Amino acid sequence: MSTRTATQTGRTAGGRSSLLRLYLSRGILALAWALAFAGAHEDVDAAAITLLVVYPLIDAASSLIDHRATLDGSERRVTAFNGVLSTLAALALGIAGAGGTVPVLHVFGAWAVVSGAAQVVVGLRRRGPELGKQWPTLISGTLSFLAGITYNVQAAGGNPSLDVLSVYATGGGVWFILQALLLALKSRQLRTGTV
Repeated sequence: MSTRTATQTGRTAGGRSSLLRLYLSRGILALAWALAFAGAHEDVDAAAITLLVVYPLIDAASSLIDHRATLDGSERRVTAFNGVLSTLAALALGIAGAGGTVPVLHVFGAWAVVSGAAQVVVGLRRRGPELGKQWPTLISGTLSFLAGITYNVQAAGGNPSLDVLSVYATGGGVWFILQALLLALKSRQLRTGTV
């Protein structure tokens, strides 16, 4: 094996390990957030608004970590875009929280649509022999996109509720953890040569 090939293999293995930790941490944080928000959103008060701001900031921090671990290319640009988008979403949710449930659903829904689409793009670019099929990432991104549309429809309806946001975060957390487990399985297969 050439030095260049060995270096690329090491980077790929390191990238896979970094993504595994990132996805697992992101999933656990999403589940913890969902649990906290489920008990704090009856009124859109300071505690609820703080949690609303924190959720996209978790995504922004994850995007930054992912961006730093990703080699140059379009995938890296998409993670940078998603980090900026999530930071702006956090600011917008902080402002929207003062207006109550309807503006929060509109802002969260718009963010879910765009960030879901970005997640699908990243999942498609990561499909391959080293990082697997990325099905959990693709499904999660698609569901985020569809959920965002639904939230905006619900916000325009007669009975808007923030209950859906805990469900959203729970689903996202489960998909991130599943993707981490599949990456761990892929790493094991590549180590043992059973792919």
